[in-house]
Amino acid sequence: MEQIKNRSLLSAMCENTNSAIAVDNPATGDILGYVPNHSKQEIESAVSKAAEAQKVWAKQTAKQRSEILLRWFNLLMENQEDLARIMTLEQGKPLAESRGEVAYGASFIQWFAEEGKRTYGETIPTPMADRRIMTIRQPVGVAAAITPWNFPIAMITRKAAPALAAGCSFVAKPAAQTPLSAYAAVELAYQAGLPRDLLTIVTTTDAAMAGELFCGSEQIQKISFTGSTNVGRILMKQSAESVKRVSMELGGNAPFIVFDDADIDAAVKGAIASKFRNAGQTCVCANRFYVQNSVYDEFVDKFSKAVSELKIGHGLEEGVSIGPLIDDNAKNKVQRLIASATEQGAKVAVGGKDHGGRFFEPTVLTDVTHDMAIVQEEIFGPIAPVIRFNDDESLIQMANDTIYGLASYFYSKNINRIFAIAEALDYGMVGVNEGVISTEVAPFGGVKQSGIGREGAKQGIDEYLNTKYICLGGM
Repeated sequence: MEQIKNRSLLSAMCENTNSAIAVDNPATGDILGYVPNHSKQEIESAVSKAAEAQKVWAKQTAKQRSEILLRWFNLLMENQEDLARIMTLEQGKPLAESRGEVAYGASFIQWFAEEGKRTYGETIPTPMADRRIMTIRQPVGVAAAITPWNFPIAMITRKAAPALAAGCSFVAKPAAQTPLSAYAAVELAYQAGLPRDLLTIVTTTDAAMAGELFCGSEQIQKISFTGSTNVGRILMKQSAESVKRVSMELGGNAPFIVFDDADIDAAVKGAIASKFRNAGQTCVCANRFYVQNSVYDEFVDKFSKAVSELKIGHGLEEGVSIGPLIDDNAKNKVQRLIASATEQGAKVAVGGKDHGGRFFEPTVLTDVTHDMAIVQEEIFGPIAPVIRFNDDESLIQMANDTIYGLASYFYSKNINRIFAIAEALDYGMVGVNEGVISTEVAPFGGVKQSGIGREGAKQGIDEYLNTKYICLGGM
C-alpha cells in the first residue's frame, strides 16, 4: 500500500486485533491491512445517527446538495490513480479496468448531482372548482445498501449518489473482501463536505446479521442490494415484515448471440470485452454463447485465437487482461463446471487449466449443449461455453430458458431481425452489436429473478423518493 500517494484514503485501516477483518490481495495472498469488524450495536448506532443526519440534509436545497456531490465527483477523479491501485490490490482486476471503474462510479455522482435538481412534482387539473391538486417528491428517509466485491466503488456510488441527491442518508455494508475501496471513496465524500453521519460505511464478517438488521430496522425505509438471487430472496422476505422498499440487482445468465449475418470480427471483439472483463466476474458478462451453424467454426476459431492472446497476471503488471479470481471458492466452482462439461462431451478449444494461486486460464469450450450445468448456472469466471443453433425460433427459446433476465447481447446486421430479437429477449437490458452497455445515463436492472428496480438514468433517483399528493380545498 506504499504506492498510494493520498494516505488519507487509508484512514479506515486499523490494527490487527481478534475482531478486525483482514483484507488480502487475491493475486498474492498477502495481507493488505485490516478494517473494523463492527458489532450489531455499532451498526445500530450508525443507523440512528444516519436518521438524525437525514432530517438536516433533507432541508438543504437540491442545489446545495448538488454542489457537495459535484465536489465529491471531482475529488474521485483527482484521486483516480490511487483509488484504482487500491481496487486492483484488494480485488485483483487489471489496473486499466480499475481506472475505468473509478470513472464509471464517479459518473453516477455527477449525473445524480444534476438529476436531484429535477425531481419535479405536478400540478393536476382538478375535477372540482374549489380545489387545487398537486404532487411533490420527498426523500424516503434512511437508505441502506449491501454491495458486492466485484465492483467495490461503482456499486457504492451507483446507489449512494441518487439517495443523497434525493435527500436521503445512506448506510452501506460493502463485501468483506473489498472494503478498502469503499472506505477510500467515502473518505473523499467527507473531504467534499458531506457530513460523516449522513454517509456511513459499516463492515462485518457477519453478513447475515447486517442484512437482518437492515431489513428489520424501523429507521431504515429503503434497502438496495446487489448480489446473488438466493440472498436477494432472503432479504426480500425479511423486508416484507416492515413493508420496506427494496431494489434488487441479482444474478444473471446473459446469452451472447451471433447470427449468420453478423460482423464476426466485431462479434469477437464484443465477446472478449463482455466475457473476460474482471475475469468474467460480473453479473452482466456473457455467460453462454449461441452461434448460428453457418458461422460457428469461423467465430470459434477467431474467438479462441483472441482468447489465447489474453495475458494473465497481477493487475498492476503492464498488459495484463486477466487477474485472479476473488477466492478459492470461485476457482473451485470454475474447475467443477469445466469438469462437468467435458465429462458430458464438451471440448476445450483453448485454456482450461489452473494457472496457480487464484488464477485460471481464460477458456473457450465447444460442442456444448444447452442442458449442461455450465449453461444453466451463472459461471462468474473466465469460461466461455459456445453452443450451436439453427434458427431464430429455437434460439429465442434457449436464450429465454432461465430464471434470470438481467443482460443479453446479440450481433446481426439485419434491421428486421434486430428489432424482432431485441423485443423477444426476456431481459432488462439488450446490447445489439455491443458487448459493454453499462452507463450512468441508461437504466440498469433486470426482470424475472434478476431483480426489481433500476439504477442510473432518471429512473435511478425514483427509487429514493416518495410521491406525496396534496389537495387544497376551499379555494
